Amino acid sequence: MNRRRLGKSGLTVSEICLGTMTFGSQCDRRRSFAVLDRALEGGIDFFDCAEMYPAPPRTEHFGISEEILGSWMQDKPRESLTIATKVTGPAHGWFSPPVRHERTALDRHQILRAAEGSLKRLRTDYLDLYQLHWPDHGMRPEDTLSALTQLIDEGKVRAVGTSNETCWGLMKYLWAAEVHDLARFDSVQNHFSLINRRCENELAQVCRQENVSLLPYSPLGGGTLTGKYDQGHPPGARFTYYLEHGQERQKAMARRFVNERTLETTRRCEKIAHEAGLSVTTLAVAWSKQHDYVASTIIGASHPDQLDDCLKAAAIRLDDETLNRLDALEAASPNPMPEDGLRQL
Repeated sequence: MNRRRLGKSGLTVSEICLGTMTFGSQCDRRRSFAVLDRALEGGIDFFDCAEMYPAPPRTEHFGISEEILGSWMQDKPRESLTIATKVTGPAHGWFSPPVRHERTALDRHQILRAAEGSLKRLRTDYLDLYQLHWPDHGMRPEDTLSALTQLIDEGKVRAVGTSNETCWGLMKYLWAAEVHDLARFDSVQNHFSLINRRCENELAQVCRQENVSLLPYSPLGGGTLTGKYDQGHPPGARFTYYLEHGQERQKAMARRFVNERTLETTRRCEKIAHEAGLSVTTLAVAWSKQHDYVASTIIGASHPDQLDDCLKAAAIRLDDETLNRLDALEAASPNPMPEDGLRQL
């Protein structure tokens, strides 16, 4: 598997990254280990986690995904793995961090405390990439960056990034880092897929001009692009669970990912994939990682077999004809996911 530089940092990462938000909910410890082993065998050595995982977030499950990943790492050479995790930040109506008051901002106290918790659960003495899970535009960016800089200076973090951020927010942080001589973000992790191509507009230019790597999550549109929702909401699927048992915010998310327009886009992508001799899963992952400002595309799985078609994308480079057909599909039905604000993803 090819590797790419992460922003301006000293890190290089595999072009495909394994996300871990199913570990501890859809995946028990044994199956999580099997998924991790299969990913490593397939050339993935970049793993993304978060203190609030698994999803859907529950207070009683807080930190379980990190604990599982940390346990799996113990018989692996630490330097051979690139480990990323995230500090939750303030509550946004979808999840309130336990042990920290829900009105707490991304201040020094919360960031340093969260980092220590993640290091303990992951059973490591440093994090390769530490990210803000959601932005906190109520905080001065230099105050947040000051805490992250301290973690780097202490050798506990190698590089920092953000997630679910706007172009304006990312530029504010980059400006503050330059003006105040603080650590800069080397990555931004946002949803980017064939049913949500908004990153190609302004965010792509920020990434290119400022040398910040995009780490797309949900390249399969939360599973929508696999076709599993074509005939309705299958039992056990994440958005089925959200619609049947989730909070109103989770139900709204499910309706954003699975709607008439996203399903129609999926059907058209399936046709393009079939004519290219690929599964739609392989097509979607290959398309995501082929962008010049993308360092690594984050995939997820609840069973090892689900990784196979994603891993095939590592060796695929889509030809111009296929890319043009996908662009024509986007032009005919742009952004089938309704806009609802990045912080609500």
